[in-house]
Amino acid sequence: MPASHKTFTLIGPDGKPYSSPLPGTFGGHRDGKLYGRLGCRAALQAIARGGYVKHRVFFADEPMAIAAGYRPCAVCMPQEYAAWKKTQPVQSPSRARREAR
Repeated sequence: MPASHKTFTLIGPDGKPYSSPLPGTFGGHRDGKLYGRLGCRAALQAIARGGYVKHRVFFADEPMAIAAGYRPCAVCMPQEYAAWKKTQPVQSPSRARREAR
């Protein structure tokens, strides 16, 4: 009887899923385009509420998440998030309110 080989679906730098024999080291949220540590408090709370799981994605490492266009989580990666935030264009307050709707 052949040994079963578990595979994991990860997201590549092109944003597309691929199969890997190794699990991801970072998790993310497809709709929010954010990534963080697998034990992130905010992600675990969202998973417990049940609304996060169907949009969950995984990455081999942080450079892969960044290449796929995801941003760091402000909760579990505050330093990385602050550095990312500094690279974002400043929005006018009225535009930020419109985009938040």
